[in-house]
Amino acid sequence: MNPLENIADYFEHIVRLLDSCQVVQSHDVQPQERTVTEGYLRGEVLFTDGTRLHFRELVSIDPSVQLISYAYQYMRADGTVIFRYDDTDHFPNLPTAPHHKHIGETEVIAADAPDLQSVLKEIEGMIKT
Repeated sequence: MNPLENIADYFEHIVRLLDSCQVVQSHDVQPQERTVTEGYLRGEVLFTDGTRLHFRELVSIDPSVQLISYAYQYMRADGTVIFRYDDTDHFPNLPTAPHHKHIGETEVIAADAPDLQSVLKEIEGMIKT
């Protein structure tokens, strides 16, 4: 059973997730409700070490939370990419295509579709080490 009744519940869940993350300094989340069960979310997160995460999600909550499209780009303060997860179909030979992860500016590896919570945990591990 889906605990979320509408897309606004999902948007609130994302804000609570960001508010509870120990390494988040600030965030700007811009939700757009498309239907009662589908929405688009764009956000920017500033971390305590000056790094940033830009993200976007097209999400449906019917019958459960499903990312239709996403990108999570984590960058240094100067804008250089540390990593980016996305589902753009430009690496069709990867076993997880269209899902993949860019590491730095040049390396691309197979990766399952993450969600914001798992990306935040990955970043938190990088900042605390």
